[in-house]
Amino acid sequence: MTGSTGSAGTKAPSPAVPAVRVPQRRGTELTLLVLAVLLSVYGYCHVGLAHDGTVPPGAAGYGAGLGVLALLAHAAVRFRAPYADPLLLPIAVLLNGLGLVLIYRLDLETPGDEAAPAQLVWSTLAVGLFIAFVLLLRDHRALQRYAYISVVAALLLMTLPIFFTSVNGARIWIRIGGLSIQPGEFAKILLAVFFASYLAANRNALRYTGRRIWRLQLPTMRVFAPILAIWLISVGVLVLETDLGTSLLFFGLFIVMLYVATGRGSWIAIGLVLAAVGAFVVASFEPHVHDRVENWLHPFASIDAGDGPSQLAQSLFAFAAGGMLGTGLGLGHSILIGFAAKSDFILATAGEELGLTGLTAIFLLYALVVERGYRAGLALRDPFGRLLAIGLASIVALQVFVIAGGVTGLIPLTGMAMPFLAQGGSSLVTNWVIVAILVRISDQARRSDPPEAVPSALGRAA
Repeated sequence: MTGSTGSAGTKAPSPAVPAVRVPQRRGTELTLLVLAVLLSVYGYCHVGLAHDGTVPPGAAGYGAGLGVLALLAHAAVRFRAPYADPLLLPIAVLLNGLGLVLIYRLDLETPGDEAAPAQLVWSTLAVGLFIAFVLLLRDHRALQRYAYISVVAALLLMTLPIFFTSVNGARIWIRIGGLSIQPGEFAKILLAVFFASYLAANRNALRYTGRRIWRLQLPTMRVFAPILAIWLISVGVLVLETDLGTSLLFFGLFIVMLYVATGRGSWIAIGLVLAAVGAFVVASFEPHVHDRVENWLHPFASIDAGDGPSQLAQSLFAFAAGGMLGTGLGLGHSILIGFAAKSDFILATAGEELGLTGLTAIFLLYALVVERGYRAGLALRDPFGRLLAIGLASIVALQVFVIAGGVTGLIPLTGMAMPFLAQGGSSLVTNWVIVAILVRISDQARRSDPPEAVPSALGRAA
C-alpha cells in the first residue's frame, strides 16, 4: 500500500516536541505588590490610631510614595527580567514598608530624634539602585570579570572605618558631617562576587587535590592559602574594629560557599573550629567584645547590681510582653531599650507589638527570600552564577541569624542591622542590590532556553 509508510528502510520523521513555555508570572508579582503596599499602609494607620486616636496625616503620602516605588520596580522587572521570580520583589517591598512603619512608631516616642523621613529617602535611593541594576546588568556573569577588583575594593572598604572614631565601642562607621556610612555592608556583596569567582575556578582543586588526614581532605597550600587569608582578615576585622557581627558574617559566607563548591562537609568543621578559635582569643583580650560576651552570659546582672536592665534584658522583656499575638502596633514599650531601639533592637519592637505570630511571619518572609535565592542558583548551569546566588541568599540568612540570635540571647550581640527593617541607609541599599542581583539570576534560571556560556577571565587565568 502507498501512503501508509515511507520508502523501504526509511523511518517516518517523528513530530517535533514543542518547547515548554515558562510562565512569566508578572501578574502574580503585581498582585503581591499591591497587597504588600496595602499591608504597610494599614500598619502605618494602625500606629497612628493606637497612639493618637487618629489616622496619621501623612498616611496618603506614605502609601502613594511606597506604591510608586513598587510600581517602578515592577515595571523594570517586567521590561528587563520578565521571567524573574515573582516573590522576591514583593517580599522586599513588604519588609521595607514594615520597617518604615516600625521606625515611625518609635519616632512617636522620640519627637526630637525622628528617623523615618531619612529612612524613606534611603528607601527611594535603594529602590532606584534596584531599578538600575535590573536594567543595566543584562547578565550576572559579567560580574565575574571584576573578581579581583571586587576583593580589593572590599578590603579597602573594610579597613576605612579604622581611621575614624569608634561609635558605641565599634569602628564600623564612616561619618562625614551629618552623613554616616557603614562600608562593611557594601563589602559583603563584593566579597560574595570574589568568593564565587575564586571557588568556581578552583572547585576541582579544592575537592580532589592535597592530602587526606583522617576524614579531612586538605588541598594544596597554593589553593588553601586564600582560605587562611580570609580567616586572618576576619579575625583582623574583629580585632581592629571590634565588630563581632561583620567578622562572623564574612567568614560564615566563605565557609558556606566553600561547602557548596566542594560538597565536602569537612570544610564546615574546619570553618567552625577556626571561627571558634578566633572568637575565643579576641573575646579574651578585647574589652568591648569581652563585655558583650559577659552581657550575653549574664543578661540580668545589671538588675541584680541595682543599675537597671541592660539593653539585652529589656529586649527579652519586650519579647515576653508580646506573647503570642502581641500588644498591637503602637502599644508597646520597646523604646525603653534606649538608643539602639530603631537599629540593632528593632526586632524587639516587632516581637512585642506583633507577638510570636507576627515574628514568625517575618522570619518566614526572610526564609522565602533565602529559599528563592537557593532555588535560582541550583537551577543555573554555570558554577559562578550558582555560587553567587547561594552566597547572596546566605548573606541574608546569616545576617538574620546573627541579629535575631543577638537580640533574643541566643548568641552575643553584634551590632548589625536587620535587613530591610532596621534604621540604616547602608544596610537598606545593599539588601536591595542583593535582591536586584537575585532577580536577574532568577530570570536567567527560569528561562526555557539555557543561556550561552560566557568565558571566565578568572577561569582562564587559573
